[in-house]
Amino acid sequence: MIDTEALADPITQRALFAQVRRHTGIVMADRKWTLLHGRLRRRLQALELSSYRDYLAVLDSSTEEVGHFIDLVTTNETSFFRTPRIWDYLWHGFLPAWHAAHSGSTLQVWSAASSTGEEAYSVAMLCEEFRERHPTFRYRILGTDIAQRVLDTARAGQYLGRNIDGLRKVRPAMLEKFFQADGEAHSVLPALRAGVSFRPHNLYQALRDPTRFDLVLLRNVLIYFDEAGQEAVLENVRQSMAERAVLLVGESESLSRIRTGFVYQQPLIYRNGHAAA
Repeated sequence: MIDTEALADPITQRALFAQVRRHTGIVMADRKWTLLHGRLRRRLQALELSSYRDYLAVLDSSTEEVGHFIDLVTTNETSFFRTPRIWDYLWHGFLPAWHAAHSGSTLQVWSAASSTGEEAYSVAMLCEEFRERHPTFRYRILGTDIAQRVLDTARAGQYLGRNIDGLRKVRPAMLEKFFQADGEAHSVLPALRAGVSFRPHNLYQALRDPTRFDLVLLRNVLIYFDEAGQEAVLENVRQSMAERAVLLVGESESLSRIRTGFVYQQPLIYRNGHAAA
């Protein structure tokens, strides 16, 4: 069994970083080795491998292991209604304007890199509240992520711990309205889940869906790619957006230094500036 305190030689480290980039698009610098080592060491123990070189051989020969690898190396930090200004914008600005301009249509929303689903369900809760005031309003939300493990959690729609505590703190009425207590956990009610679906997707690839989305949330994802990767991901996303559709990014992200087809509207908010393909 591997000595988990032992570090791989530089060539092996670089080979593992290359595998991270190959399978996820995420770029890791040498200083991230401790982080990667910490995430992989238990997997090597579980497989009873004696070295990282042995693990690289398994990774090259097993599609199933690639799935485990992706689950381990991706970061999935999220919460309900993260970043208040985004939700204020959607409630006071985007939803009323979109509904007024698209009577009879269905709002198409894509939560890209949706992780365990809190973001997608937050949008759904907001849309349900909006529909109570505008009965003709309809919506569909797609959540995607590269990691199967987090998608399983999102589909289950069962949460506990700090995320539920956070929702209870910021929007207690929504917790009461859209969740059912289930022991220590809270489960999303079927009526809310009906408008949300989840499936795997790698942002380095075009989304295989004929839908043109009116709103895309791509938040706290671009920071993990280099400039070329950011441009590739953004173009893949843009190709699935309707003309003049809105893109929301994370608090520490900006598109100002990279080439994209998006037009700045206000901090964290961009519009598709090109006609949809």
